[in-house]
Amino acid sequence: MNHPLRKVVIPAAGLGTRFLPATKAVPKEMLPIVDTPTLQMIVEEALRAGAEQVVVVNGRGKGAIEDHFDRSYELETELRNKGKTELFQQIRRISDSVRLISIRQKEPLGLGHAVLAARHAVGNEWFGVMLGDDLVDGEDPAIGQLARLSQETGKATVALMPVPESQVHLYGVGGGKPFRDGHIVVDRIVEKPKRADAPSNLAVIGRYVLPPDIFDVLANLKPGAIGEIQLTDGLAALAREGRLLGVRFTGTRYDAGDRLGYLQANIAYALKRPDLRDGLVSWLREVIR
Repeated sequence: MNHPLRKVVIPAAGLGTRFLPATKAVPKEMLPIVDTPTLQMIVEEALRAGAEQVVVVNGRGKGAIEDHFDRSYELETELRNKGKTELFQQIRRISDSVRLISIRQKEPLGLGHAVLAARHAVGNEWFGVMLGDDLVDGEDPAIGQLARLSQETGKATVALMPVPESQVHLYGVGGGKPFRDGHIVVDRIVEKPKRADAPSNLAVIGRYVLPPDIFDVLANLKPGAIGEIQLTDGLAALAREGRLLGVRFTGTRYDAGDRLGYLQANIAYALKRPDLRDGLVSWLREVIR
């Protein structure tokens, strides 16, 4: 990778069944963290890392995603006429900040298939993949940390985070030899292994920086036992060639695709807000008492 990260792919075709009935008509990626859609927070991380184009791979019923990043003339006119300048600028900034491409994944055939659907939009260049369920709160954008290491080494990168051994079966898990600064050269990566088969306790978190030839790898993969093409299998092919680094990123990760993680993210981000912190802290003390 000899240039900065320009394009990021965000798979967003999932049905969000863990958040039903809320996600019956609202894409799970549009559920808010305080007052900002989760997907917008993911996009803002990409922009802070220097990305210029975001490719959203979505499914049926996800038109709200495109609408959110489009101009809203009626709303903007109303805000401007009422003198709500700050809100007007905030809404306008959302649509002006990013060049967004929307691609339909017509069948839910796995994360690898979703990434493959973005092939023609990405073209022949390195790109990032950011999962909309994973929020990483930190000064240094997590996807940017991966991109810098890929740019320096010419290797693909994946974000890793230690988890309790009792939870390794919930994640893709990577293992390998020490590289530097806590990072590793991944020589084995397994999707949701049994505890005894896990190569380590380092779970794969939803941030990746990948070379364009990963598309050929994914296109040639056979569907797994449940008929899906797994991105982990594509990463395993890179690992076997010594082309994959695991990055121990800095920042606090929240699983916004899990109900408890989603609540934790809302509280954590609300506590960072000067307009909400004091009232929330006071209420939490009352609840705990």
